Amino acid sequence: MKVSIWHHNKDIRIEEVPIPEPGPKEMLVRVMACGICGSDIVEWYRLPRAPLVQGHELGAEVVKSGSLVKKYKPGDRVFIAPKVPCLQCYYCTKGHYPQCKEVKERLPGGFAQYILVPETLIEKGTFLLPDHVSYDQSTFIEPLACVIRAMRFAAVKEGQSILVLGCGMSGLLFVKLGRLLQAEVVATDLKARRLEHAREAGADFIIDAREDVAEQLVNQTGRKADVVILCTSAPAAVEQAWRCVDKGGAVVFFAVPGPEKRIEVPINEFWTREIRILTSYYCGPPELAESLDLIAAGRIGVDDLITHILPLHEIEKGFELVMEGRDSLKVIIRPNQ
Repeated sequence: MKVSIWHHNKDIRIEEVPIPEPGPKEMLVRVMACGICGSDIVEWYRLPRAPLVQGHELGAEVVKSGSLVKKYKPGDRVFIAPKVPCLQCYYCTKGHYPQCKEVKERLPGGFAQYILVPETLIEKGTFLLPDHVSYDQSTFIEPLACVIRAMRFAAVKEGQSILVLGCGMSGLLFVKLGRLLQAEVVATDLKARRLEHAREAGADFIIDAREDVAEQLVNQTGRKADVVILCTSAPAAVEQAWRCVDKGGAVVFFAVPGPEKRIEVPINEFWTREIRILTSYYCGPPELAESLDLIAAGRIGVDDLITHILPLHEIEKGFELVMEGRDSLKVIIRPNQ
């Protein structure tokens, strides 16, 4: 079978390896679709583990189940989480599932024709896909779950205003979810086409990020935003976030600048204005289940976010598209195409 070995963003190699044989408590799945996540191209985050097979947003077909696997059978269509928490430790009981220290097994990278799913993920991280949910749509389950969790952290409520900084794929999911929650949604980006995508996704107002966003925000809505969500790692966007959040509001770091970047927080001003600074990293089982339900019910549409579908041997082109960010939103790799 073929796998994609990532060394860095400009060095991705297709290699041939044997198809693994599942043990009694494992199952072999054929990867039908796997999305390229924005985090996949963040080299400071990925390089410490390179070389590696990337890919964690996938839909797959069960090919072979171990003798002790009873939950799934060959032919089942599934989404599989990249990792699952124990649900029992201190962090899990507080809802901080990504901080679980008991995670020992992770899903092998999905940029491969087949992967071997370990027992833990079979039991707690595998979801049957409804017949009407396509493999391509299933690649949104994990990213949408992360968006759901970030909105939950920020306690977004009906009638509040949210400002989304950056209208890539994740930013547009925030726009869509914000509309579903009946919040007033404002979106910014440097690229005119992405602003149009935001308008089409349901944003009430769009603002060119080169303008004075805080001033435009007040002109458009009458005040600053209750929640500002950073979906871009640009330091200039962080400065915009500080200026755009209203009293008693929250700034959510969904994307973060690289560790070499210095960010200054106006903490004295935020202290008197009671501003919260939040970070949101990954998701948990409740958000994954909710995400699948929203997609299956058609309450969050995702087909309009798919811009490119490529075979495995064109994965380097896929990474280039995501890095450039000009014409792409969701880039999906179909390893068996």
